[in-house]
Amino acid sequence: RTLRGNLRRGGELVDLEFRSRRPQKLKLVVLCDVSRSMDLYSRFLLQFLYAFAAAYRRLEVFGFSTSLRRLTPTLRSGEWGQVLAGLSRDMPEWSGGTRIGASFGRFADRWADAMVDRRTAVIVLSDGWDTGDTDLLSRSLSRIRRRAFAVLWLNPLMGNPGYRPQTQGMLAALPHVDLLAPAHNAAALRDVARNLGQLDRGAVRRRS
Repeated sequence: RTLRGNLRRGGELVDLEFRSRRPQKLKLVVLCDVSRSMDLYSRFLLQFLYAFAAAYRRLEVFGFSTSLRRLTPTLRSGEWGQVLAGLSRDMPEWSGGTRIGASFGRFADRWADAMVDRRTAVIVLSDGWDTGDTDLLSRSLSRIRRRAFAVLWLNPLMGNPGYRPQTQGMLAALPHVDLLAPAHNAAALRDVARNLGQLDRGAVRRRS
């Protein structure tokens, strides 16, 4: 189009025409709580992430309880039965205690520079029960939020209509969270996908 348009002006390249860039999909980094308090939900959430990883390549998944482990290669290693055995092997802290702040600090120190940028949504799947240092949780999540496009915290306990985010872990996290939403069933996760699309278009305001 540039050549055709400017040949009409005697061949001088005066006006440049550009192709519009295709919108780039958000990268997703998921930090999934597999501690004891999440036993009712963690297998369901990981099975969802297993199916999602097969369809969405711009996805990284980490599990955490008292420490943090990268689970992306395991989730893509075969059939669900094999994957589940691999997750149990690769995440020996499964169903243990919860040190969210230390786990987020590990992610910020080791992985955030390479994996998180302004086209990355960081998604936390956790009930927010933290037995560690909540100040460290706040500082670490703040570091991650400064690099990311957005931070979404999905809490399965929000499926209870009477739930309020009043644990020390949730109170420390909320100032650094763009969207707090439930994740107790498939319908809630579909709603998150819609909200994520709206957030990408700037339509979702920060809320608690």
